[in-house]
Amino acid sequence: MKCRQCRHPETKVLESRESKDGSTIRRRRECQSCGFRFTTFERSEEQPVYVVKRDGTRELFDRQKLLRSMVLASQKRNVSPKELESVAEWVERTAGMSDEKEISTARVGELVLDVLRHLDPVAYVRFASVYRSFEGPDDFVSELERLAQNAKSFRPASEEPDVPEQQDSLPEAPL
Repeated sequence: MKCRQCRHPETKVLESRESKDGSTIRRRRECQSCGFRFTTFERSEEQPVYVVKRDGTRELFDRQKLLRSMVLASQKRNVSPKELESVAEWVERTAGMSDEKEISTARVGELVLDVLRHLDPVAYVRFASVYRSFEGPDDFVSELERLAQNAKSFRPASEEPDVPEQQDSLPEAPL
């Protein structure tokens, strides 16, 4: 690391600290030549995750976009912003764990629906109506019937959701 003042290539690390979330390391350094002290921050470089849309186009995963759609689905429901943020973070981590570095919008939607079904059934149906492109009342009725059939697996938000078998290698769901 070069000194920011004299550009000398030799510096000594005086102190290192990890951030609270463990994503960054703060290092206090001193130049071996002029004695100037400065701070650097080290962060691991993350590979971008791309979302493959239904029409085949690709765009960078946008956590805020996902969060906005969940906020709309859970509007005026008893779902806290902290819970939604946790779901968005979990989906982002899950998407980033793939070796492919691409995830389909279908997979993102299913991940969100799996959690929303346990978090709030109304938010689940609202999200499903947009994600699955409901065209009329019959689509809502069939989704509600499917939800009612699976009511045995519905648990309050205070309990862990059932994680489908295919997700064994995924991080734990955020509930």
